[in-house]
Amino acid sequence: MMAELFVVLVCASAVASFAKWRGWPAPLLVTGVALAASLLPIVPDLTLDGDVLLALVLPPLLYSASLDASFLSFRQAAPHVRRLGVGLVAVTAAAVGLVAWLMMPELGIAGALLLGAIVGPPDAVSAAAIGRKLGLPRRVMTVISGESLINDATSLTLVRVFAAIVAGATVTLWDGLGGFALAVVVGVAVGLVAGTGLHALRMHVDDPVVTGSVGLLLPFGVYAIAEHLGGSGVLAVVAMGLFVGYQAPRAPYATRMQDGPVWASMDFLLEAFVFAYIGLQLPTVIAEVGSSHGSTTVLLALAVLGTVLVVRPLFVFGAYAWGQWLQGARLVRWKHAVEAFQRDPRSRGAKPVRAARAKAQRRGGASASALVQNRILEPRLSWQDRAVISWAGMRGVVTLAMALALPELTDGGMPSGQVEVLVTVAFAVTVGTLLLQGLTLPALIRGLGVSSEDERASDERAITRVRRLSNAAGIEYLRRRQQSWLDAHGSDGDAIFKKYSRMLLRLEKESDRAERQRDLVEDEAALARRGAIGRELTALSKGWLEVRRRVLLEECRAGRLSEEVMRELLRAVDAEELALDARGSARGDDARAG
Repeated sequence: MMAELFVVLVCASAVASFAKWRGWPAPLLVTGVALAASLLPIVPDLTLDGDVLLALVLPPLLYSASLDASFLSFRQAAPHVRRLGVGLVAVTAAAVGLVAWLMMPELGIAGALLLGAIVGPPDAVSAAAIGRKLGLPRRVMTVISGESLINDATSLTLVRVFAAIVAGATVTLWDGLGGFALAVVVGVAVGLVAGTGLHALRMHVDDPVVTGSVGLLLPFGVYAIAEHLGGSGVLAVVAMGLFVGYQAPRAPYATRMQDGPVWASMDFLLEAFVFAYIGLQLPTVIAEVGSSHGSTTVLLALAVLGTVLVVRPLFVFGAYAWGQWLQGARLVRWKHAVEAFQRDPRSRGAKPVRAARAKAQRRGGASASALVQNRILEPRLSWQDRAVISWAGMRGVVTLAMALALPELTDGGMPSGQVEVLVTVAFAVTVGTLLLQGLTLPALIRGLGVSSEDERASDERAITRVRRLSNAAGIEYLRRRQQSWLDAHGSDGDAIFKKYSRMLLRLEKESDRAERQRDLVEDEAALARRGAIGRELTALSKGWLEVRRRVLLEECRAGRLSEEVMRELLRAVDAEELALDARGSARGDDARAG
C-alpha cells in the first residue's frame, strides 16, 4: 500500500507541476489523467478509509487556507460567508434530498438527506486557483475562500446527524441544532486556545525550525481534540489559522518567511494527491453498482448534479437580495435611533446610539456612526461578481472523504447496495462539477469582465501613501538616534551616520533599489573592519526596518491599507532583513577564517 501511495503522489505531483508550468488548472488535469490511468490494467486498486482521508488531508489544507486568509476581509464579508457557508449547504442538502427521495424512494428521507449533505459543500481549491490566475477582485476571492472555510463544518454536522438517523438513532430537530451549536462553540474555543499558544511560542522562541515543526503538527492535534470533545475539528483548525495569521506580522521575520513555502508545498502535494485519488476511484465505484443499480444511479447522479448547479445561483442571488433588504431595514432603524437621540438622549429609542457612542469612546478615533455603518453595511457585489460566485461551486476533498466514510458512519444501517449508490453519486457530482464548472469558469470570468483593475489602482495609491508615512517615521527615528550616535562617535561618525541615513530614506523605487542595495553592501563591507560602527549601522538598519513594519501594521489595523497589500509589503521588508542578516553572517565567517 505504501509503495502505491508513493507512486500516486509522485505521478500526481508531476502532472500538477506540468499543469502549473503550462498555466492550466491543475485539479482538472490531475483528475483527468488519473481517470485515464485507472482504465489501464497495470494500475492497482487503491482504497483509503474516509475517516483517515479526512483526518490526514483536511486539517493541513484548512489551516494553510485560513493562515493565508485576511481576517479583516473575512470579518467584513462575514454576512456573505455565513449565508453561503451555512445557509447554502442546508438548502442544497434539502433540495438534493428531495430530488433523491423522489427518484429513489428506497433510500428513505434520512438517506436522501444524507446524500444532500455530502454533496453540499463546495471546495474552493479549483476556483481559487482560477481566480488568482485571472485576477479576480479580493471581494470575490474572500467570499469564495471564506465560504469554503466554514461550509465543511456545516456539512460534516449534517452528515453525522442524518447518518445517525440512518443507523437507527432517534434525533430531533433540537438535538441537531444543539449538536451544531456545541460543535461551533467547542471547535472555535479549542482553535483559539491552540492559536494563542502557538502565537506565544512564535513570539518567544526565535527558532523557525522549532516553531515551524510545532505549526505543522498542531492542525492534526487540534482537529482530533476538537472532534473528541464533540466540537467541530474544521472550525477549530480554521479559528487557529485565522488567529495565527492575523498575529503573524508581530512574529519574527524568519518564522513568517518559512511559513509561506512550507505550507505552499504541503498544499501542492495534498491537493495533487486528492484529485488523483478522485480520478482513480471513480471507475471502481461505478463498477460496483453497475450490475444492480446502473441506469437508476446514472439518472440519479445527473439529477443531483443538475440540482446542485441550479440551487447555487438561485441561492446566491436570492440571499444577496435578502441581505440588501435587511441592511436597508437596519439602516432605517439606526436613523430613527439617531433622531430619537437628538430629541432626547435619555429616551428608550436612543439606546442604540448611546451604546454605539460608548463603544466608540472605548475604542477611540472612529465615530459612533462609522462603527455602526461598518457593522451593518455589507461589501457590495455586482451581478457579475455574484454570477462568478454562483458558478464557483466545484466539489472536492470533503465530499470525497465523507462519501468514503459512509460505511462506518451509517454502521450498516443502510440496505445492501445503497451506500455504493450514494458513493457513486457523490463521486459523479465531484467530477462533474470539476469538469463542467472548472473548464467554463475562466471563460465566464473573461466574458463578464470581472477583474481587479480598480483594486490595483487603489492599492497603488495606498502604497504611495504608506511610503510617505514610512519616510516621515524614518526621519523621526533617525533624529532620535543621531544625537546618541554623535556623542558616541564624534564628527567622523556623524558624517557616516548622515550618509547612511540618506540611503535608508530613499523612496522605495525600482529604479534606485539596486543602487541603494549596492551602496549599502559596499559601505557595510568597508565599515565592518571598523568593528563597533559596523555593528551599530546594522542595528540602525534593523531599527529602520522595524519602523516600516510598524507603519504597515498601524495602517492596516486602521483600515487604510488592505491586509493582503500589507502582507505583500511586509514580505519585501522581511527579505531586506534576511539579506542584512546574511551579509552579517558572511562577514562573521570571513572574520573567523581570517
